[in-house]
Amino acid sequence: MLIRRERTGDAAAIDSVHRSAFASTDSPTPESGAQPAEIGLVHQLRDGSAWIPTLSLVAEFRDRVVAHVCLTRAGIGPFPVLALGPIGVHTDHQGHGFGSALMHAALGAADALDEPLVGLLGSLDYYPRFGFVPGTRLGVLPDDPEWTSHFQVRPLTAYETEIKGDFRYADAFYAL
Repeated sequence: MLIRRERTGDAAAIDSVHRSAFASTDSPTPESGAQPAEIGLVHQLRDGSAWIPTLSLVAEFRDRVVAHVCLTRAGIGPFPVLALGPIGVHTDHQGHGFGSALMHAALGAADALDEPLVGLLGSLDYYPRFGFVPGTRLGVLPDDPEWTSHFQVRPLTAYETEIKGDFRYADAFYAL
């Protein structure tokens, strides 16, 4: 396994990862042209000001991109923070540590860049193993109250306790 930054030319492979990871039996068939929202989200994030190229990472296995994660600029009041997501692992490679490796790499990179905090919406059973806690525990709430139950944050080394308030994702997240 190799974890590296996304490169020019990786977009189609990243789309394939998210198509596989987020497809469901309830989704329209590929022939209908409908795709998981995460594909469009990544494209919109790439085209926006919240995109941080150094924090879009892929996992390669045998020269094939099999997983992807990105961290983008978010905010809590005047404080710049990061949002994690989407993260996806191709279904053929789930359960083999690719997602965990990407999480550790992304959080380590964010910490090395002196980012204070990462927020995400996700499984309360999965993300705590990476140090995520309910946002309410640190006084950080999503700006959409419907997200509160699954909103989590991961304080990093540069975190300071005055970073509290409403968490605002990049605009692309609200267009879903």
